[in-house]
Amino acid sequence: MRAMWKGSVSFGLVSIPIQLYAATENKNVTLRQVHQADGGRIQYKRFCTVDGQEVPYAEIAKGYELPDGEMVVLTDADLAALPLSTQRTIDVLEFVPLESVDPIQFDRTYYLEPQKNAVKPYLVLRDALHKASHVAVAKVAVRQRESLALLRVHGDVLVMTTMLWPDEVRTPDFPFLREDPPPVRPQELTMAGSLIDSLAEPVFESEKYSDHYRETLEAMIEEKVAGNETAKPGAAGAKADVLDLMAALEASVSAAKKTRKPGKAAGEEPAGPVESKAAAKKPPARSRRPKSA
Repeated sequence: MRAMWKGSVSFGLVSIPIQLYAATENKNVTLRQVHQADGGRIQYKRFCTVDGQEVPYAEIAKGYELPDGEMVVLTDADLAALPLSTQRTIDVLEFVPLESVDPIQFDRTYYLEPQKNAVKPYLVLRDALHKASHVAVAKVAVRQRESLALLRVHGDVLVMTTMLWPDEVRTPDFPFLREDPPPVRPQELTMAGSLIDSLAEPVFESEKYSDHYRETLEAMIEEKVAGNETAKPGAAGAKADVLDLMAALEASVSAAKKTRKPGKAAGEEPAGPVESKAAAKKPPARSRRPKSA
């Protein structure tokens, strides 16, 4: 693991320098989009919808779109100027029992490692939290976004779980909640309780479970590799020019003019001046509208 953030845990007059590590990792099998015929990778480019030019990453900013379509452009300098008092500090606000926090607000979890000169205060906070059976509610800013967080003990280390703000949790509003509930018979409730009891375990052991889909997908890939069912994409060709619709239409018209023969067409006499003028003034045919039902 590599440290992704450095700062300190602050509660009262105590400050504990720490390093932050992502506690989880995505184990999904990475599948790329490729051309089925030759295995060539599909690439996407960033283009500006105004000038049609490819935009380098260094010139990309963030924008907030107004209801009328106008855009408020925010540069990295603008965002860096925003006041974030918790930018390098995990600011502890209070201590609460873990069961008082609804897990629906949990977001991401990180390990906290003490820096070399902060091991002792780190252990004091860890052991005090464990003894009190409480968790610390804090504020922290990670990646230019401030959020609530929980500090708790996991094994021998402190972990921090970022949380959603209360207004980010949707309120369920389903029709059945506003209707009179159907009656539930005591026998049905007893049967459901018996089913729960039959599947109940004293503790949750996550090691009993595995990702069967991922394991099967990995076995399929290994089988194809063993059977030489692989494609080696050739060298990347020249970059295709991206043409807009108007340019493509203009090119088509130009090509059509070059292939048209001057003078009379096969089997036809050229139209005279009078006929040409009459043909030019001929009104367009009326389009037939479907009869209304």
